[in-house]
Amino acid sequence: MQDKIKLLKELQAIDQDLKNVRQGREALEKEQASLGSETDRIRAMVESLMSELDKLRDERRTLQLALEQEEQNIHRSEGHLPAIKTQKEYVAVLKEIDTAKKLNKDLQDRIQAKDGEIAAVTRDREEKEQELAELTAKVSDRLEEIARQLGECESQVGTQVHDRDSLFDQLPVPLRKRYQLLFERRGGLAVVEARNGTCSGCNMHLPPQLFNTLFTIQEIQSCPHCNRLLYVTALM
Repeated sequence: MQDKIKLLKELQAIDQDLKNVRQGREALEKEQASLGSETDRIRAMVESLMSELDKLRDERRTLQLALEQEEQNIHRSEGHLPAIKTQKEYVAVLKEIDTAKKLNKDLQDRIQAKDGEIAAVTRDREEKEQELAELTAKVSDRLEEIARQLGECESQVGTQVHDRDSLFDQLPVPLRKRYQLLFERRGGLAVVEARNGTCSGCNMHLPPQLFNTLFTIQEIQSCPHCNRLLYVTALM
């Protein structure tokens, strides 16, 4: 029975290490995924700003073409003035020119406003491109480190699983199942020491008779409160 207690303690120590390593691996994998997501988010913002910039430039080109067309119309109308013979026609052409000039002023104002939008979006795009470049370099270094650490985790897990299986196979099947269930349900603590009449797993007092039987090591006893497997150091 003493050998079984020792096996259980060694098994639990390995299982606890395995649990910690696997939790560490999960944390690294989550960080790995989050780093990629952040890079994708910034890249999407850059692409969105590029798309917005293309749209603004297209709109500016349309306004510029309209302005050039109106300027041509004004130039053509002004060229007709010397040939006009009636006062009524002369006044009509002047009114037409005045309307075109007002439209030109509106187009110029809209182009100027569009230039301001283009400049603002361009600054935003350049800032995000710089942020993306810096983040990409930083993420690349961190991803390499994560990959290295994950490799170490895999190697460590492989070794520990081999050692664990070797210990686990030495236990009777009922005890294996009992231990495994307790380890999963009790937060990785299935085998605990009984000290001064108390279970160190749940800190509850043990019945005196039960505590005394632990010193005989005839069979493995469980805590009546938390069901963890008990041992006493005095006989180990």
